[in-house]
Amino acid sequence: MNRYKCIISYDGSGFSGYQVQPNKRTVQSQIEAVLAKIHKGSDVKIAASGRTDAGVHAKGQVIHFDSPLSLPAEKWELAINSMLPEDISVISVEKADSTFHARFDASGKEYRYFLYQSQKRDPFQRNYAFHYPFPLNLALMRKASIYLLGTHDFSSFCSARTEVEDKVRTIETIEILQDGECISFRFIGNGFLYNMVRILVGTLIEVGSGKRQPEEIVEILEKKDRRYAGKTAPGQGLYLWKVFY
Repeated sequence: MNRYKCIISYDGSGFSGYQVQPNKRTVQSQIEAVLAKIHKGSDVKIAASGRTDAGVHAKGQVIHFDSPLSLPAEKWELAINSMLPEDISVISVEKADSTFHARFDASGKEYRYFLYQSQKRDPFQRNYAFHYPFPLNLALMRKASIYLLGTHDFSSFCSARTEVEDKVRTIETIEILQDGECISFRFIGNGFLYNMVRILVGTLIEVGSGKRQPEEIVEILEKKDRRYAGKTAPGQGLYLWKVFY
């Protein structure tokens, strides 16, 4: 049996998230259907570095699967891509050690979030960035982000439906950049909880709009209660950018 590691990219607009759900179009179900065709009807399960929600995109999601077939990497790439829908693409395939696991071996992830501030809605941005046509003070947002760096219990910054008990994570980098009407957020950390990046962005937006002070981040972290953080930013602005191993 051979194990293969793939980097995949997908436009999340037309999916009900990454993970298989009954009667829903998902990234996992589309890829597994293709692998079943390649393996003449045999089920081939894939494992990913993590799930993404409905509408969320990925530039560098990582998956792995096992196969009795021994094909060169470029042939796997061509075979899978030839049958995948246009909103999913396999970027690379490589043979991995039999012990490699896309999720459990990941040492960190990079997420990016995009919003645009045009006064007019852009129909070409609606699935790929959050339209926020109001002023934001980036200096205050950057000041607030400093309090989020390092190792903390991020219970206040994850969905109440989060299943994992250990909510301690380390954020190494937060960058907030502006390019014209586009504002991008870049987060790098050793792991992120369910909805964590979107709640971080939503809270930073509230700081930037004057609804909160940067120093309130310290209190929100201490509360360890989702009710004290900001709103969850919409999914279409979020991208799983890269997974580190």
